[in-house]
Amino acid sequence: MTELTLKPGNATLADWRAIYRGAVPKLDGACRPKIKASAEAVARIVAKGEAVYGINTGFGKLASVRIPAEDLETLQRNIVLSHAAGVGEPMPVAIARLMMALKLASLAQGASGVRPQTIELLEAMLANDVIPVVPAQGSVGASGDLAPLSHMTAVMIGVGECFTPHGRFPAKVAFVSHGLEPVTLGAKEGLALLNGTQFSTAYALAALFEAEVLYQSALVAGALSTDAAKGSDAPFDPRIHMLRKHRGQIETADALRNLMAGSAIRESHRLGDERVQDPYCLRCQPQVMGAALDVLRKAADTLETEANGVTDNPLVFAEDDTALSGGNFHAEPVAFAADMIALAVCEIGSLSERRIAMLVDPALSGMPAFLTPKPGLNSGFMIPQVTAAALVSENKQKAYPASVDSIPTSANQEDHVSMAAHGARRLIGMIENATAVIGIELLAAAQGCDFHAPLASSAALEAVRKLVRAEVPHLDNDRHFHPDMEKAIAMVRSGAVAKAASAVALPGIAR
Repeated sequence: MTELTLKPGNATLADWRAIYRGAVPKLDGACRPKIKASAEAVARIVAKGEAVYGINTGFGKLASVRIPAEDLETLQRNIVLSHAAGVGEPMPVAIARLMMALKLASLAQGASGVRPQTIELLEAMLANDVIPVVPAQGSVGASGDLAPLSHMTAVMIGVGECFTPHGRFPAKVAFVSHGLEPVTLGAKEGLALLNGTQFSTAYALAALFEAEVLYQSALVAGALSTDAAKGSDAPFDPRIHMLRKHRGQIETADALRNLMAGSAIRESHRLGDERVQDPYCLRCQPQVMGAALDVLRKAADTLETEANGVTDNPLVFAEDDTALSGGNFHAEPVAFAADMIALAVCEIGSLSERRIAMLVDPALSGMPAFLTPKPGLNSGFMIPQVTAAALVSENKQKAYPASVDSIPTSANQEDHVSMAAHGARRLIGMIENATAVIGIELLAAAQGCDFHAPLASSAALEAVRKLVRAEVPHLDNDRHFHPDMEKAIAMVRSGAVAKAASAVALPGIAR
C-alpha cells in the first residue's frame, strides 16, 4: 500500500481520494504538540472539579447529571457501548477506512482533548488494515453520526468485530494477531470519537469521487452517441457558451467538441443535411452536463472544507483550558452537498437514457429500429433501453432532497437533524444505477457507429469503440444481452472508458 502523509486541517481532495482508493494515512508529525496540549487541558479541567459538558457530565438530555471523577472512565465506556446501536449491512471497507482517516484528521487538530495514545491506535488500525464492522444505518446526521462512529470506537476498546486482510474476526482476536492493544478511554475521549460528521462525510466523498468517473464516462458516451446519430457538433461551438459564461458548460462543450474532432462520420453530413437541429439530449449536453459539473464542484468545495474541520462537541481550547459546547456536529453542509450530488447523478443518467431512446427510434436516428439489422426477428436494444428507463426512474425517486427532512431525537434535546447520513449513503446506489445506464448507452452508441462503416469516428472515440469491441462484439442477431451489459458497465465503473479517450482532456471536480 502507498503511504500518504496526512496534514490535519490541510488535506486535499486528492489526499482523500487516494485514501479511499487504498493509500494508508500517516499523521504529519507537526500535529503532535497540539494533540498533547489538548489532552493536558482536559486533565486540568477534570482536576478543577467544575461541571463541564462531555467531560464530567451525562450526555444529551442527561447533561445536567454530574459524574464523579472515579467514574469518568466508566462514563466514556458506557457512552460507546450504549450508542453502538446501528443496524443494517456493514459499511463498505473502503468507505469505513475513509471515515477512520477523517476522524483521525479531526482529532489530530488538537481541539478534541484526545490523548496521543488513543489517536495512535486509530492510526495503527489503518496501517494494519484492521477496519471495524460498522452497521450503516442509524445516524440522523446530528448530534453527529453517533451510532456508526460508536461501532468504530467500540472496536478500539475491544468490543465488536473487524474486517482484516485475513477475514472478519472479533475485535480482540484481530488486535492480538496484529500486535494491537485496546485502549481504556479517558475523560472526553469516547464522546470525541463518536461525535462528528465523519460517517456522512466519508459516504459523500466516496460518492463524489465515483460521480466524477461517471460524469467523464457520460461525456465520452454522449459524444459517441452524437456521432452514432450523425448529430451536429455546432452546438459545442465555444462562442455559444462564452456568451452564457457558466464555467462547467464552457468546459463540457470544449470536451465534447474535442472528442468529436476529426470524425469522418461528422464530416460526412456537414453539408446537405436536411435536419436543422438535433434533439435536446444531443444539443443541450453542454448545458445539462455543465450544470452537473458545476454542482459537483460546489459539493466538492463543501466536502473538502468539512473533511478538514473539527466537528465533535465540546471543543477544547488549550490556551485557556476552556471547553466550549456548540453544534459543529450538525451535518447540514454535508446534507446539502449530498443532495447536490444526487441531483447531478440523476440528471447525468436521465440525459443518457434519452440518448439511448433516441438511438433505438428509427424516426429520430435514421438507423434500423432498436439498432438491429433485422428488426422484428430480433429485438436488439429494445429492452436494454427499458432497463435504462427503469434505473433512471428509480434515481428520480432517490434524488428527493434528504436535507429537507428532520425528526426530533433525544427527548427533543436534538430537535432538528440534517439526515446527512441517509442523504450520503443513498448516493453509491444511485451512481451504480447511472453507471449501468451509461454502460448501456456505450453499447448502443458503438452499435450505431457500426452502421456507418467504413466511416470512422474521431481518434479518441475510436479508441473507446476499440475498448468496447475487445469485450463485446457487434450485435448481428439477438443473444444473451446481460453479459454484454455487465462488461460495458464494468468499463464505465473502472474508469476505463474515460481513460480510453484520454487523448482529450476531460474536466473533473478539481477547478
